[in-house]
Parts: sequence; C-alpha cells; structure tokens
Amino acid sequence: MKQLNGKKVCITGSARRIGKQLAIAAAKAGASIILHFAHSKDEVMATAKEIRDMGAEVEVIHASFLNPQEAADTFKVIFNQADDLYALVNNASIFQPLKFKNTTLADWQTHLDVNLTVPFLLSQAFQESLGNRKGKIINILDWRALRPGRDHFPYTISKAGLAALTKTTALTMAPNISVNGIALGAILPPSDGNKDNSSIIDPVPMARWGNLEELKDLFLYLLTAPDYITGEIIHLDGGRHLV
Repeated sequence: MKQLNGKKVCITGSARRIGKQLAIAAAKAGASIILHFAHSKDEVMATAKEIRDMGAEVEVIHASFLNPQEAADTFKVIFNQADDLYALVNNASIFQPLKFKNTTLADWQTHLDVNLTVPFLLSQAFQESLGNRKGKIINILDWRALRPGRDHFPYTISKAGLAALTKTTALTMAPNISVNGIALGAILPPSDGNKDNSSIIDPVPMARWGNLEELKDLFLYLLTAPDYITGEIIHLDGGRHLV
C-alpha cells in the first residue's frame, strides 16, 4: 500500500534537478503532485508527462518568484481548490557565486525574494488553506545555511533565514502542521556548466557525492514521519557542515 495515497504534495521549482526527483519520489509513493516552474516550461511538461505515465495525478503552476505577492496569490488559488492538500516543499531557489563585495542590492533582494520571502508567503497560504487539517512543510536548505562562509554571500544569508523560518514556523504551526528541513551538500553538480567539480567533495568527510536515492529516502521519511518530529533540520551532506 502506498504511503501517500490520497495526499497532494506541492513542490516548488520542480521542473528539473532536485525538485523533479522529489516530485517523482512522492508520486511513486502514491501522492498527487503540484509541479511549479518559472522558466523551464519544456522541462516541467516532460516531468508532468513522466509522472502521469506512472499513473499519478499532476497539475502544473507557472509563477515567477521575482514578484513574491503575485506568486503567492497564484498558489493560494490552487491551495484553496485542493481538498487533499497535504504537503508543501519549498525547493525553488537561486544560487549565485557572489561574494560580499560583489553583491549588489538587486542581487541581495532577488535571493531574499526567491529563497526566503516566497517560502514565507507560501507557508502562510498553506496553513490558511489547511485549516484544522494535518499537513507537512519541508524546506530544502543547504549546509551553508548553518555553517556560513565567504562564498555565495546572498544565497547563504537567504538560506540561513529559511533555516530560522523552519524552526519558527514549526513552533507557530504546531500542532497541525509539522515543519522540517533538509540541508543538502554535494548531491548534484552545479548547473553553471563547470565540468571540474572534483574540488567540491575534497572537504567532505564521506569522500563522495551523495546520491539521489539517499535524498529520496530522507524526503519520503519526512513526508511520512510521525507528526511529533518538527523543527528538525537534517543534514544530507556527508558531514560537510562539520569541517
């Protein structure tokens, strides 16, 4: 018996890469899926077809997170129409290799909008739509959020804010909604076209890349875990945050 039968899972940024894999994992576990995309229309349609071919229901939302309120309004409509809404996965993010001195106000605001403001607004909308029903929120973080360094400055700050949001909403949304986070390390190579990624795993204690099956297993665990688990941020980074 599939654990997520009769439950709807919304995953932002789910056209490709990590978001796509999470959507497929939830669909295989029996969930119906809400896919979201901002730019990758062809890819999200291919992902939707792949999920439908598995026998799962799927719908697609288009929204740019560069306009947070407009995006939130779009999701509110979908959420309010979904009687079986069960989980929100805040996965969509922007990741630019900017250092402190090179970060413009526009860079700063874009990272905050996409990585923090929209997850905040969607979490509000999700709670409102659920009413007294049970549900789960999973925020996709980064090991940098809890061990910040000099690189990826606006990205790190925005993800650190998302970590704080995870813990605060776990308090404010209890007892009906549990909120947890997954802090990722080296799971997929960056999408910036750099083919030499060997240095990424040099500092990783486990001395290897993580694999997608490990991510899917953890993701499905949090989707189906006891409601008593809330406010947790689990590192899936091979120990990278320790060094």
